[in-house]
Amino acid sequence: MNWLILVAAGLVEIVWSQSIKPTQNFTRPLPTAACFVLGAGAVYLLSHAMRTLPVGTAYAVFTGIGAVGAITLGVVVHDDPVSAGRLAALTLIVAGIVLARVTSPA
Repeated sequence: MNWLILVAAGLVEIVWSQSIKPTQNFTRPLPTAACFVLGAGAVYLLSHAMRTLPVGTAYAVFTGIGAVGAITLGVVVHDDPVSAGRLAALTLIVAGIVLARVTSPA
């Protein structure tokens, strides 16, 4: 169950990462409030996942999910450039997440 909570935390982190830019350097009150709520929600879920998962594994998977999601949304939504290096990096991150999951004692 804590792995599902960890995945949820990573998904909230992806949304949080996309909520930063609309704050316009934290000058817009509503987007800024949403950004803070999303960030707190992601950390809250992460803390619950860490009840049984090792801290290092949970944090690495959490940030990995966030990184993959943020890069993917950047490419799909914001037309960020795609390169062989970026695709290789994404592949390595996903492989690391999978390896952390299959080798986790929890």
